[in-house]
This record gives sequence, C-alpha cells and structure tokens, in this order.
Amino acid sequence: MRKLDEHGRMAAMILNAITDLVGVELADLQVSPDASMRADLIVSVPSIGQAFVVEFRKTTSAASIAAAAKQVKEISLRTKRQSIPIVAVPFMGEVGKKACAEKGVGWFDLSGNARITAQGIRIVIEGKPNRFISAGRPPNLFAPKSSRIARWLLENPGDSFSQKELSLATGLDQGFVSRLITRLVSEEYITRTGNGAVRVKDFALLLDTWREGYRFSNHTLLKGYVAARSGDALLRFTADVLGEMNTDYAVTGLSAAWLLTRFASFRIATLYLRGSLTPELSERLRFRSDPRGANLWLAFPNDDGVFHGATRRDGINCVHPVQAYVDLKDHPERAEEASERLRTELLSWESDEG
Repeated sequence: MRKLDEHGRMAAMILNAITDLVGVELADLQVSPDASMRADLIVSVPSIGQAFVVEFRKTTSAASIAAAAKQVKEISLRTKRQSIPIVAVPFMGEVGKKACAEKGVGWFDLSGNARITAQGIRIVIEGKPNRFISAGRPPNLFAPKSSRIARWLLENPGDSFSQKELSLATGLDQGFVSRLITRLVSEEYITRTGNGAVRVKDFALLLDTWREGYRFSNHTLLKGYVAARSGDALLRFTADVLGEMNTDYAVTGLSAAWLLTRFASFRIATLYLRGSLTPELSERLRFRSDPRGANLWLAFPNDDGVFHGATRRDGINCVHPVQAYVDLKDHPERAEEASERLRTELLSWESDEG
C-alpha cells in the first residue's frame, strides 16, 4: 500500500508539471493504464495531439537517469500509438541532460526546467534552481575523501574489487567504503558481480558525474611566477628542484595533458605538492607570488587521493589521466581541448552500458 501511495504522489506531481509545461488543465489530460507496468505513466494531451511516455526517478543520479532514458525510449518504440519518451526527475543536472540527449529522450524536472522537442512541440526551460536540496541530503559521493573510490574504479574500469580490496587500495575504513559502495550501486554507477565484488557499470557517466561537481579551486592554490623560456622548461626546472629536495609532487592540468598526450604547448605548469612551500624551496624555485601573471600553480590537495595512480612520464611525476581530466575543468588556456584529447586517447573505455 505504501508503494502504491508513493507512486500516486509521484504521478500527481508529474501530471501537475505536465499541465504547467503545455498550458492545459488536469481535466484535459488522459492517463492511460499500463497493464504491464512498463512505464510509470502514459499521458495523452488531446488538445495538442501528443502523448507522453514518462519514467520518473526520485534520484538526481546521472546513471539512474541514463538507465531511465534507455528504458523509456524502448517502451516508447514498442507503444502502438505515437508518443514522446520523457524522463522526469526532481532536478536535472548537466550529465543527466547529456544522457537524455544521447538517447533522443525529452526530460523535465519538478524544479521547473525542461527540454522536450518532437514534431509539433518544443519546450525549453532552463535556469530554475534545484528545489529539492535538503539539510538531510546524503554525503557527496565525490567529496575529497569519498572520491577515492570513484577514482580507483575509473583507473581500473575492467576489474572487479571486493570491499576489503577497495579499502586497502584507497586507505579508507571498510565501514566507510561499505556505505559508499551501497550508494554507488543504488545510484547505478557501479554494479555487483556474482561473488559480491563491484566494478564500474558505466565508465563515461561515472567520470562525467564526478567532473560535473568537481572544483579544482577547492584545493589550496598558490599562484606565482618563475622565470623560464617556456612552459616545458618551467615544468622540468620545477620538477628537478622538487626531486632534489625530496618533495613529493605530481603534475596535473595542462602540463599533465602535455606529458600524457603531447597536446599543445602550455604556459602554466600546475603541480600538486605534499606539505608546504618552505622558504628554502621558494628560494630554490625563485618563486615570486604573482596571481595575475602566474605561470606556476602549486596546489596543496584537500586529499592525498590525487596522488593515487601517479606515474613517471619523461622523468616527471604525473597524475593519472583520470585526475588530470577532472582537474582540467577549471583551467585556462586550451584546457577544454586538452580534456577532449585525454578523453579520446586515454579515457574511452567501453563499459557494459557503452
């Protein structure tokens, strides 16, 4: 009974949203029964000659939205009448929008946003804030420490891991890992294998979702200037000095993209450092604080997970391509092009959902 009541409440919210979107009254809608329960709702609007096949998800998880888009598209194709497949959610993020677009499915959210385009109809509403953020919202799956799980799974997308293995690999407590795994499974980013281990379900969606909420500026950044002939010369000089002083570091951003793919020259070198910029290190680098003319960004990470998967490239410590990709989001110069090159050459693993 409780499940039916919940379904009824969802249906009522969806129907009210549809009336607002198409400018009709509730009495103008015809809700068709779906005996097989394949779709959450099939709604006809005779006044505009359209029918909507609607799948609703209570979560804003992009993976769940992608699964709903795939499902409702298949249902719509099997429906005898002409219909428009729609995904409805409390709030639609950018990755969810992309997933719907890739499946050719319309969407609307209960916060007032929508994108529905079909023959004879075009509804595009953007910019409405999320009305469903609450104080009781579960912890962020991609918070600094939590993201160690996503990072590890993305670095090893074809492998399966037990909870204990993930705990050992990431340095996280098993109880904490268990809670994160439960969330990642429920939101359809990862899947369990027959023996209870977990692996990536949809590589692209997990990577995109992490990147969507990621902010490189959340690390502590020190921007300054070091005299150098080029970005490459600056990078090698800085790496040499850090190595001589036994300072742990890993290159990221545009300089990492260059090391990993040889994509384009760069002016700004960006490096993660453990510890702090001591007076001796600052003197050896001849580092001058200058945020506006900066060519060297020293980042002191909010979690040591950024160093996971780092390797040597041309004698320089470089973050894993997954970390470089998310870090590039907030970088200047040709960062977006560098991101695409990384994605194409090193981050195009095809998962079960691909």
